[in-house]
Amino acid sequence: MGWSPFLGIPLIVALLSFLFYKNFPLKSLNSAPQNFPRLFTVEELALYNGSDPRLPIFLGIIGSVFDVSKGKSHYGVGGGYNHFAGRDASRAFVSGNFTGDGLTDSLRDLSSAEVKSIVDWRDFYFRTYTYVGKLVGRYYDSEGNPTKYLKGVEAKAARGAQLMEKQKNEEAKLPSCNSRWSQQEGSEVWCDDGYPRLVQRPTEIALTGKMSKRCACFKEEDLDQPGLEVYEGCDYSAKTCRL
Repeated sequence: MGWSPFLGIPLIVALLSFLFYKNFPLKSLNSAPQNFPRLFTVEELALYNGSDPRLPIFLGIIGSVFDVSKGKSHYGVGGGYNHFAGRDASRAFVSGNFTGDGLTDSLRDLSSAEVKSIVDWRDFYFRTYTYVGKLVGRYYDSEGNPTKYLKGVEAKAARGAQLMEKQKNEEAKLPSCNSRWSQQEGSEVWCDDGYPRLVQRPTEIALTGKMSKRCACFKEEDLDQPGLEVYEGCDYSAKTCRL
């Protein structure tokens, strides 16, 4: 009986199957598709708020979405930060308003220092948690491209960083007062070398939109310059003031 060419077909099929699965192994049916980073709508992101134990917990900040599941005790249901889960509540990172309109991604009317603080929070999440995608809307368009609003936020944060560095350098020229507080004696400020005076922070209004003052030590020959304020109830020539 002669050899039939059909007998070799099963062997060829088996060989091809072996080579195929060796080079293209099947993934487990239970494994999740690795399609990150991805684009989320507001409605899609809301599904990952920790209420469904089958899903991971996601959080958005300035349009970037992160998997914070490893912090489930904080971001899960009942956790102290659960109000951030399943949404982009960028503004709340500096406002502390975790209800209603406070849970928004709008940074309108925030100061450059506040915007910089939120950008710093976003950088923290990049370092600490897993980045999974972008939220389509205010910060990214439907193609995942940065919007003008995001570019404006980045520019404002950079301006805030420059102003903070400038303020730090300017204040380094004038030593700050020493201070302490006790329940028995209240507050006290003093200078080891010089006299305590209240002085305005020149860049503060650009940073925060508000004017503030700090206590700095001035030498005697500099006390007549404008803008210096003696603490209420403190003698002009005193080096220590009880408040």
